[in-house]
Amino acid sequence: MNTNLLAVIINSTIRSTTPVLLAALGSAICSQVGVFNIALEGQILIGSFVGIVVNYYTGNVYVAVLCSVLAGAAISSLVSILQVKYRAADMVIGTSVNLLVSGLTSVLLYTILGVKGSFSNPALKPLPKIAIPVVKDIFFVGRVLEHLTFIDYLSYILAAAMFVYLYRTVQGFHVQSVGKNKEAAGSMGIKGLKIQMIAVLVSGALCGLGGAVLSMGQVTLFSENMSSGRGYIAMAAASMGQNQPILIIVSSLFFGFCQAIGVSLQNVIPSQLTLTIPYIATIIALSAFGNKKLKKK
Repeated sequence: MNTNLLAVIINSTIRSTTPVLLAALGSAICSQVGVFNIALEGQILIGSFVGIVVNYYTGNVYVAVLCSVLAGAAISSLVSILQVKYRAADMVIGTSVNLLVSGLTSVLLYTILGVKGSFSNPALKPLPKIAIPVVKDIFFVGRVLEHLTFIDYLSYILAAAMFVYLYRTVQGFHVQSVGKNKEAAGSMGIKGLKIQMIAVLVSGALCGLGGAVLSMGQVTLFSENMSSGRGYIAMAAASMGQNQPILIIVSSLFFGFCQAIGVSLQNVIPSQLTLTIPYIATIIALSAFGNKKLKKK
């Protein structure tokens, strides 16, 4: 394979991985405390939308990213309150939140920006690309790391930080104990409900950050339902990675690679088919992973 083509595919894989990785980390932190959060899709989507709106009206991409994070956390508060505190059905709440955000962003797209379908404007500022001195001039490596934003790098730092927090700190063990047995953790003085609600808010913030890089990273625009199932793919990545941050990096890169391959093949295969590659990979991967878990039992 041509080295330049290989570098392009790896670079595309890394960029495609970021939104999935961030959302998968959000899914993992919820699973660690025993909360099944399927509202990741809506949290990514609201992060993408709010980021573009704030970007357009302020011209400050960093403020836009911050607002994306806050928007994701705000939407996740619905899950935190209704599902965790009041114990509403997780499937009902998660699906409702996803549908609510999908409809809300479509309405607000027309109400605030005056367009339907998608919004793009020359005034929108993209996330700045990070060029590492010396490294950018290294053959192949420089091409692989080309056009990456600070969020791309930050996602891996957050994964490492989450690993250290969960498995190397007392607070991390408290988090895990809540997920394993909330009542037993409570008998030890650990505030299980509080930890669960905070975990869901952190999950929303991570998804909002993923939404920001989705709408202001590779492209600088918003289109209706542009999360395109990434929330569900992230849940699959978290499941494959056994909710462990380091393994989640690997599983997320797998899905990022599938998406990168799909984009690369669009000149050869109809785009309608290539766009299905990540979802087919999700089904195959989960089926294989599920069979392995059943055999272990």
